[in-house]
Amino acid sequence: MAGGAPSGGSSASDTYAPTKHWLLAPSWFVLGFFTLAPILIMLVYSFLTKEFRGGVIWEPTLSAYDQFFFDRGLFGDADPTLQWTYISIFWRSIWQAGVATILSLLIGFPTAYFIATRPERSRALWVFLITIPYWVNLLIRTVSMKFLMRDEGPLNDFLMNIGLIDAPLHIINTNFAVQMGLFYSYLPFMVLPIYASVERYNFTMSEAAADLYASKFATLRRIVLPAVKPGVIAGCILVFVPSLGAFLAPDLLGGAKNFMIGSLIEEQFKGNAGNWPFGAAASMILLTMVMTILLIFAGQQRRAGQET
Repeated sequence: MAGGAPSGGSSASDTYAPTKHWLLAPSWFVLGFFTLAPILIMLVYSFLTKEFRGGVIWEPTLSAYDQFFFDRGLFGDADPTLQWTYISIFWRSIWQAGVATILSLLIGFPTAYFIATRPERSRALWVFLITIPYWVNLLIRTVSMKFLMRDEGPLNDFLMNIGLIDAPLHIINTNFAVQMGLFYSYLPFMVLPIYASVERYNFTMSEAAADLYASKFATLRRIVLPAVKPGVIAGCILVFVPSLGAFLAPDLLGGAKNFMIGSLIEEQFKGNAGNWPFGAAASMILLTMVMTILLIFAGQQRRAGQET
């Protein structure tokens, strides 16, 4: 502004400075009541004793965490050994979520790049086509996938009609079915962040690289990918984290042999036979794992920002 007056965007001219804390109060209340409070309740429950008919007894104990990591025999009096059952479920969850993330990236990146390079007037239509299947409830979409992939389903019928296979493929209740379910459920979470990054990308940089005789692969690896890296990382996080705790796809498409951590936690809170402290402990272990992953990504982003 002329005359040395502070600009409209400076903190000195912040009209709402005296009341900004009150303006943020509703947001803080929603975050505290619907996010922090449930987490704190789960944390407390994880240190309580299981009640025989479900629920908890208010007696502090570490038995839920001990049950997760150690096997003390049928009567609980044997020497502790590592409880590989629950550890293997966690490992299977990480592996399934990782595969779903890689599949989503391999399909999502070219899709996002294609949409971002369309004429501006048609981009909204492409984004609409990507998101419209997700207007339907996730449960309905997962059940539909089970119908499509079953032994007598349309997928096997089509493959046999074109002569590609002679007998139906058994897809349901396999790791492949779970991966397809997770991939289908969270693919838009990969496409949309990458699309937003590619849309802001300056394509003259690619043209300059071509003028300097760089190959398309070299341009992609050394110019495009570093420029859209924030969108790729955001998409990977948005796919990996919910895939890690998913339970609909493993339950409906994977069966008992493809149990994941989300299914394990869900089972602990069902009916009177559930173990609430154990379910809460498994939830806190999963939350700790997710927070560790997010902190690692945040640290990498901060270091990358400092280097640039």
